[in-house]
Amino acid sequence: MSTTTSTDAITTEVIRHGLLASAEEMARNLCRTAYNTVVYEIHDYGIGLHDAAGDVVADAPGIAVFTRGNDHGIKRAVEFLGAEAMRPGDVFILNYPYWSSAHTLDPLVFAPIHADDEDGAQQLVGFASCRIHVLDLKQKDPGYVLDSTDASQEGIFFPATRLYVEGRQNDDVFNIIRFNSRMPERTIGDIQAQVSACVTGRRRMQELVAKYGMATVRAAMRAINEHGEKLARLALAGLPKGTWTAHDFVDNDGVDLDRLIRMNCTVTITDDEFVIDWTGSETGVRGPINLPVGQTEAFCSLVFKAMTTPDTPVVAGNFAPLRIVTEPGSVMHAVHPMPTFTLWTALIGGEVVLKALAQGMPDRVPASSGGDVCSMMGLGTHPRTGEAWLEATNEAVGFGGHAGGDGEDGIMHLSEPGCRNNPVEVLETKSSMIIDSYGYRPDTGGPGRHRGGVGVARSYRFTGPSTGICLVYKTRTKPWPVLGGMPGVNNQVVLNPGTDREVVQGGSYNHLDAGDVLVNATGGGGGYGDPLLRDPAAVGRDVRNEFVSVGAALRDYGVVVSSDGTVDEAATAAERASRVPA
Repeated sequence: MSTTTSTDAITTEVIRHGLLASAEEMARNLCRTAYNTVVYEIHDYGIGLHDAAGDVVADAPGIAVFTRGNDHGIKRAVEFLGAEAMRPGDVFILNYPYWSSAHTLDPLVFAPIHADDEDGAQQLVGFASCRIHVLDLKQKDPGYVLDSTDASQEGIFFPATRLYVEGRQNDDVFNIIRFNSRMPERTIGDIQAQVSACVTGRRRMQELVAKYGMATVRAAMRAINEHGEKLARLALAGLPKGTWTAHDFVDNDGVDLDRLIRMNCTVTITDDEFVIDWTGSETGVRGPINLPVGQTEAFCSLVFKAMTTPDTPVVAGNFAPLRIVTEPGSVMHAVHPMPTFTLWTALIGGEVVLKALAQGMPDRVPASSGGDVCSMMGLGTHPRTGEAWLEATNEAVGFGGHAGGDGEDGIMHLSEPGCRNNPVEVLETKSSMIIDSYGYRPDTGGPGRHRGGVGVARSYRFTGPSTGICLVYKTRTKPWPVLGGMPGVNNQVVLNPGTDREVVQGGSYNHLDAGDVLVNATGGGGGYGDPLLRDPAAVGRDVRNEFVSVGAALRDYGVVVSSDGTVDEAATAAERASRVPA
């Protein structure tokens, strides 16, 4: 047998790009074959190629936290089954949340990759993984579960179960899925699309092994992760050292609706480690916003990646300096049978880490964004076809102002880089929803020397009896500013605005009649720096673009401006001078 343990840099780079191209091909095959617009329009997926230890060596960006969660899930599956039990041609499904790093409707499908070594013996060389959001796996409520109090209410569990056994479809498992789903055709179609993606990744890695040899590919994957670690440690050396603590809240847990759920975060940066400690976060949370620890590790990894190696593809080595501390039984580390279906704590939690970091490095960290993914999911029976429909989209938010300038207006939340929202045309074609209006929300960006970006509002009118599920869990606390800026405006959901049936809400499960209107209005980012130091010309430009109103320009910035954006410089100077303490 070959004793080769290393490879040259050029070959390693060729193999690295081969792996990246393979992962991207997996994503394209997934999107071509998926039944669910959440997958092929929004890109709600996480795809990876991994070494034999389960560590990712290449990914295709979708929802970034998924891919690191795939590492965790594969390793738990190997612990459960043993690598020797995984045979060539097997494909597995895992959605047991405490292992899989997500809720039951985000199943991880993965395939072990075997190839011939230099002596012609089949060896495990790695894994291909694909995670998506599927539509239904017998959770207690159609669409999404907001108020479960026990994991048993959240759907059927697959603890690393074979979908394919040595290349043959396991009909027993697919029949279980068929008879335990409200939308079996689309659910099975999406799972088969995941299988297709994994088989593609397996085939491409086997081709690399056939071309370069098992020892060379293994050495290249090892070198890829060693280089990824080296880059992360170089970046860590350049970060300020210290300890900072911050907290924020999830609106409620879906059960105890008046109870704010505290997320407490302490970040410590040393020469060797970047430690994110969630000690002091809420315990005894009855509703389904508790996080599997793999999900907590995943979103923390996303923040660490952004702070250290944002310009290179994800590899497991990037996270070697990162250590995450959680308390089992807390909202950041669910244990059986704690409910975990509504994973919004992870989507909001990343900005709690940034809030802590902003105390020590405000030149590197932006103010808070609107702070939420702000999802709206509709479902019902289509009035034209009589078929069940389910469509969802995430709305854009304003990003926080930062040392380099204003926050971006209306883009996807930082927890979902690589994702998109669902186009109006798709939603209206596939559902009984009409989009009455869709645009920016003026005056939502936090005032500052650098303005927070503004949020958006989309108005849905339902043309038949439907269910509208709002997944918005940061409406009761404001997006935080930095260095004297002002907070952004909150997210909110408004049901039947301007009528005697108007209700302002956040996370909610609404039974709607024909003619009901639901407005999903997202928050603006926090401001950065003193608003009175903002260039008046920039305020005038904001007024012209309808990001800031004339009244807000005067109130928040001390700028006297006309409706066409013309700044009265003399009046502005006098106004600002009057606000300076004597």
